[in-house]
Formats: sequence, C-alpha cells, structure tokens
Amino acid sequence: MTDAQPTPDLRASARELHDAGLCVLPIKTDGTKRPAVSWLQYKVKRSTPAEHDAWFTGKPRGLAVVYGAVSGNVEMIEFEGRALELLDEVTEVMNASGLGDAWAALMNGWVTESPSGGLHCRVRIEGGDVPGSTKLASRLAEEHEYTEEERQRLREKPNSRIVRVLIETRGEGGYGLVEPSGGSVHASGRPYLRTAGSPATIPTLPADIVDAIRTVCRMFDTLPVPETPKTAPKPQAPLPDGGVRPGQDFEARADWADILRGVLRPLTSRGHTTYWGWADGVGGVKATTGRDPQKDRLWVFATGSEFQADVPYSKFGAYALLEHNGNFKAAAAALRREGYGTEPPRRRLSSVPTQHFADGSSALDPEHAPDSHEGFEGGPQLRSVPARPELDITNEADAIDGVLQLMKDGRLPDLYTRSGGPCWVYRDDNDDPIVQQLGTDNLRAYLADHVASFTVKRNPLTEQLEEERELLMPKSCSTILGRKTWPLPILRGVVTSPVVRRDGTLLDSLGYDRATGLFLEPRVPLRRLAPQVTHESLDRAKGIVLDQVLADFPWVAASDRAHFLGALLTPILRPHFDGPTPMFVLTATAAGSGKSLLKDIFRHCYGIADTAWPENDTELRKSITTQLYGTGQPVVVLDNLPNGYVIKSPVLSALLTSEVWGDRVLGATSKVTMPNDRLWIVTGNALRTGGDNGRRVLWVRLDPDCPDPDQRDNFTVGDLRPWLRHNASTLVAALVTLVRAWVAAGAPQVRVRKGDYSEWASLIAGLLDFLGVEGWLADRADARDQDDELLEWSAFLEMWRESYGGEPLTTGAVIQGLPNHVPRKGDEPPSANQLGIWLKARQGRYFGTHKVVMVVDSHRKQNLWRVEVHADRGTGGHES
Repeated sequence: MTDAQPTPDLRASARELHDAGLCVLPIKTDGTKRPAVSWLQYKVKRSTPAEHDAWFTGKPRGLAVVYGAVSGNVEMIEFEGRALELLDEVTEVMNASGLGDAWAALMNGWVTESPSGGLHCRVRIEGGDVPGSTKLASRLAEEHEYTEEERQRLREKPNSRIVRVLIETRGEGGYGLVEPSGGSVHASGRPYLRTAGSPATIPTLPADIVDAIRTVCRMFDTLPVPETPKTAPKPQAPLPDGGVRPGQDFEARADWADILRGVLRPLTSRGHTTYWGWADGVGGVKATTGRDPQKDRLWVFATGSEFQADVPYSKFGAYALLEHNGNFKAAAAALRREGYGTEPPRRRLSSVPTQHFADGSSALDPEHAPDSHEGFEGGPQLRSVPARPELDITNEADAIDGVLQLMKDGRLPDLYTRSGGPCWVYRDDNDDPIVQQLGTDNLRAYLADHVASFTVKRNPLTEQLEEERELLMPKSCSTILGRKTWPLPILRGVVTSPVVRRDGTLLDSLGYDRATGLFLEPRVPLRRLAPQVTHESLDRAKGIVLDQVLADFPWVAASDRAHFLGALLTPILRPHFDGPTPMFVLTATAAGSGKSLLKDIFRHCYGIADTAWPENDTELRKSITTQLYGTGQPVVVLDNLPNGYVIKSPVLSALLTSEVWGDRVLGATSKVTMPNDRLWIVTGNALRTGGDNGRRVLWVRLDPDCPDPDQRDNFTVGDLRPWLRHNASTLVAALVTLVRAWVAAGAPQVRVRKGDYSEWASLIAGLLDFLGVEGWLADRADARDQDDELLEWSAFLEMWRESYGGEPLTTGAVIQGLPNHVPRKGDEPPSANQLGIWLKARQGRYFGTHKVVMVVDSHRKQNLWRVEVHADRGTGGHES
C-alpha cells in the first residue's frame, strides 16, 4: 500500500470472516504468503476472536482463510490471470452443461481479485466432503515467464516441463489469502480486492454440482498428455510410394459426430473446440474434441462410458474401441474394406515354370487318339502339362472350396477316386503298380507338389499385401477326405498292357483313360502297333506265342495249352466283358516241370501279385482284400500250395463267382467294395479240388514224364527267363496283335456253357477257334477226375445203387452195408448222424449220373435215403 491509502481494519475484516463461519489465519508481510503463526491446529480447530485480537491489533498482517470442514465445508476455486481469457468460454460450457445457475451463483457470491489478476470464487459444499486442493487445469509456461531457477532446471534437464496453473482449488487442509490483504503481503505489493459479494453471501451448492463444475474446469487443461497404445496406434514409418494407411486416411476424413453417434452428442462449439455430453442427455459436458487444432483428439472427463477418462483418443483409436473392442488390426481391415487408405502393390509368389513334361499318366490327357506307326517298335510321347494352379488358402473354407473346384476343373493330375475316396497310382520298389488310398498326409503332400498354395498377409510396416507360400492345413485335408463324394475321375482299375475296350477299340495310351476309367501303367515298354493287322503280322504273332514261347511245355493234353493261352489273353480282354473268370490251377506231376516258367510269363507280360497260400479262410479273405484294394497287377498268384493239396474253400468259392468283392480294409472301420477284375492263379504239384471249387477252376497240367524234368534242354527259345527279360515287349505286342486280329474279324464267338463264366468262356472259345488253337474246355471229364469229393461220392453212390437199387435205407443201414465205400473224414467212418448231415447237404446234386434223395418215413418218424440214376444211362428217364 502507499501512504495515501487508508490502513485497513484487519480486526474488523477478521470479525466479518469469523461471523461467516470461516477459520481465519494471519499472514506474514514478507511477500511469502506464509502464515505468521504455527497453523496446523487450525486445520481442525477454528481460530477465536481473542486470537484475532492478538494477531491483528497494532501489527501489520495479511488475512487468509483455511478451507475445508473447519470453515463449514467451504472450497475456493481460483482462476489464474491468464485463465480469465477462458472465462467466457467456461461460462458458455457451464450453461451448456446445465450448470448455468450454479455457475452464476458462484461468480456472484464472494469473489476476490488477486494481486496477479486472478479470481477467487468460494462455494459451500452440501452433502459431501471438501476434497483436497487440486490443480484442475494447467498450461506450459511461455519462455518469457521462466524464472532464473526454471531456466537453470531446463539447462540441467532439457526435457523438463515448466508448468503454470490455470485453474485450481483450495480445499481440505489448504488456505488462501483474502482482502483486504495488501502491501508487502504479496510480492507484487498490490492488494487483494473484493469484486463481488462477501463472506456472508457464499453460495451453498450440492456436492455433485460442485464436482460437475470442477469437471468442466478440467476440460481447459492444455498440458499435453501422452497417448496410450489403447487410445491411438503407435507411429509407423511412411508407406512406400506415398501410400496412406486406412487409419491415417480415416483420421483425415472421418467426422467425430459419426464416430461418437450413440455414445456422445455435441452440446456447443467455441472456436475449434466442440463440447460433448452423453447421448442420452443425462448430465452436462463430458468430453471435448478439437481443442488442439493440430492434433484433434477426443478427451473424456467422466467415467461411465467405453472411454478411459482423462486420456486423449485419436479418431482411429476411438473407432477401434467402439467398433472393434480396441483391436487396431481388425479396425484397419474393416476400414480398408470401406475404401479407406491406398492399396499398396501386392508382392506375388515367385513364378513357377509355365509347363513341364509328363509321360501322359495324367488326368489331363486329351481324348484317346491311337498312334499310327508300323511294327512293334517305338515308345510313349511326352505331353505338355500346364503349370501348377495357384490357390489362396488364407481362409480355410475358401481353401477347401478351392481344392474341390480344382478337382472339378480337372487341374489336379494323377488324382482319382474309387470306393473309399481319393487315390493315386504309383510304382513300388519292385516296379509294380500300387493304388494308394490317400490319408491326410498323402493329400497334403500331393497338394504341396501340384498346387502353388499361399496365404495373403499384410506387412505391418509397409501395409503391402504379401503372398507367402503355405501348405493346406492338415484339418482342411481331413475335411476334404471326409466327404462322401469327390469331383475326380473314377478309377475302375489298373491295367499293365494294352486292353480292348467294350466297343472294341484298343486302349494303348499311357495313364488314365476316361472312356473306361482304367489306368494304363505298362509292365514293359509298349511297342507301337500298325493301325491295321495284316495276315503277315498275325502269322508273326502266332509264331512268337505258339511256336516259340509255348512250344516246349509238357502239356498233358491240348486242353492244357488252350487253357493257358486263354488265361494269357484274358488280361487284354478283361474290359471287354462282364462277369467273373474261373481260377486257373497250374499243376504238375513233379517239381521242375515248368509251372514257375508259366507264372513268369504272366510276370513279365503283366506283372503279378505273388502271395503265399494262407493258413485258413480268415487269412485268405484278408489276402484277397489286400490284393484287390492295394495292388494294381491284373494277375494274382497263390503260389506253391503243398504237394497234393485239396483246394476246398468257401471263401474262394465266393470270390470266383463275385463281380464285386466287399470287405473291411485292415486298419479301417469302413467297408469298401472293389471290382473283382483279377485273374486268379494257384500253383502246386498234384493239386486236387473239393467241394464247390472243382466247378470254379480250369486246369493247366504239365507232365514231363522224365526222372529229372529240370534237366531238360534244347528248347526253341533256349532258356525262357532270359528270353522274357529281353523280349517281353515283343511278346505283349504279339498277344495284343492276336486279340486285335480277332476283333478286326468281328470278334466271333463260340457258344459254350461254363456256369457263371459262360460269357467269358464263349469269347475265349471264339478267339482260340479264330487262332486255330484246339482243346478249349475239352478236359471236362478229366477235370472231374481232379475233384476228390466228386470221385469219392460218385463211387459211393454207384456202389449204393448197385447193392440196393432204389430201396430207401437208413443211414445206419448204409454204413453197415457199405463200410468200405462210405465217405470218410480222416480214417474213421462217419456216425449215422454225421452221414445224415452229409446226405442232406448233397441231396439232389448229381455225382456223375447218380444223386441221393431223401424219403420221409412218416410211420416211423425218420428219414430214409435212396439213390436215383439220371436218364443218361439210356433208360429214357430216371430210374427208381
């Protein structure tokens, strides 16, 4: 104060403050604004008038008020001088927040102007405690405002922030100077001045209203707060070629009103700043946007929403939080789909060769077109196969659909389907064709070789879409294999030589044939054949087959050579007819007779699946299923049966009359069905048949009629095995020529009856008749002599008829009357019951010209038996 100013009556001012329920403190006059007494006790106990008299009588002092509970729950809100520039905006926001009346009461209550030009406003809080002193809004100090101490701090710590408070409170445990303090109490020497009201007019407001006022004041804080990874993505390097990320593009183009719709609504705007309240209209201003025009951010000051309070959100950060639960990657992907950001160039996989060459064993082969070259010489031509298809497998469902589409389009070579699912054909270590049913790993490995599969990933640094080589997931392969159908060519079988199709054309192109569903995988290099068969080529082929290869075998009869030749030609004719074929029995009187050589002819021409004779019918069934399901050879040989073995198996009987074989594959639970398209052969010395098997076989018998048959020499072709190794191609071409000549002649047939095999037998009969080969099925009487059961029962029934005529007998009487002729099982004769069971199983069946018939004796309640003779004996009818 100057001398011209009157000395204030501090005692009277203290009395006024005390009368208003406030706690008064004396302040030093040294410019420090510190209390002149120890004041901690006055945080909880109000000073008394007597203390006021002692403090302010005749002594220069300043006056202060302790805020909080001790002064009746009074709080002071202080606006620093620079903050007065914001006062109009604060008032506007208070009005927009529904706090206009409360704010007006506060600004017209007791208000003091500080020496620095700020304003002190007081409010009495009702229904809540006064919080501690709080800085509501601050700003960074300008350089001209720095003190020497602050300048030194910046020199020591250049990253330090020098802060000036804009708005703060004095609350519980705090104090503030009041008028008429002046003179040296404040460092400026200027006084505190009352601008409105008095201590007696302090407004009383509810605690929640005062808290809302504080919230609005906090909105004017200008100190930069670091953004967190949850509120804004981390800064990223610029994209190449000036590209823009979706988040960046969204930041520039999006409008806050669209982003915040349903969460916040705009209340008012002032300059660049927009003030927002809850969308439901409850409460006042809760957030701001645009306060910093250079870096537009959302600042939410209240809790109760998805947003974290008191942290800045970028537009992209707010969108990611509201629409994608804070997942910036998902948010960027969604924005890119909406057209935000620039699409960077896509990095493709390394290119694959445009084409490769194959031997034609492919589902992509063109329609059959036989080569037309003279003679037997030549080899397969290489064909160009398109490049591997590319497949995007980023999405598993699309990947599965893509593989199935490639199957449907015929772009997956060498892949087929049969009972059980997709499969392929390959050669094993013995150069034999194998049909492999695909498992998960097989399909995955196949697709790795034949499809350029990839996933598309976005480089997080460059935003570039990059194709990365990736294999189809195992579970995707399992899903594909788990289907019930597949859009693949159907594999009906494997052939190892040229074969005649149903329409009489020749299948001689390697690989898959669409017309038949067969896969040609030749055992030997195929010789190109002339387009037409001439008499000269037919004679040359007959000479190779009949006069060289088969010339020196010790056939028992002409039928044995005819049967073997029929068997040798059957694999070439197999697709030309329906129905099963009988089993061929290669048997001889002694070892070394040539059975193995006959088998080797099949091996070198077609390849054989060679397997030992199983111990029992269960193992026989497994062996049959394995050969039909896993191997591709058209001939199956059950080799080296024991000497004198009697072939008698119901499993074999079922196989030889079935066009389709069904069984459970080892290691699998499902049943599969396979065409019974193989030629079945058994070998052994002195073999016999029993049961129904005798009617299902054709015999090829050898009898060298010498002590050491393996020492024979001077054969037409010399040693047959070396000859076959060098001339198998020629032999196959000769066999094919024989069949082609017959087809060219109209494929004449000779009608013969052979039960289930009549169609096949008639074809072979016609073919052999065309070739001038005699003896086909001429051994029927001899064949019966090979059937032990037939011979045994024929003799038994003939003796029965001769001894008892047509008289009905009991089984006991038969055993007693014919003890040396009754069939036996082992060395002992059967019991009466056992013989009755045998007779029931054979009643009505002819053994030779005799059959057994049951006669029911109703009087004695028993079955009797008698033997009848067929009319073939010349009686003109059945004898009784």
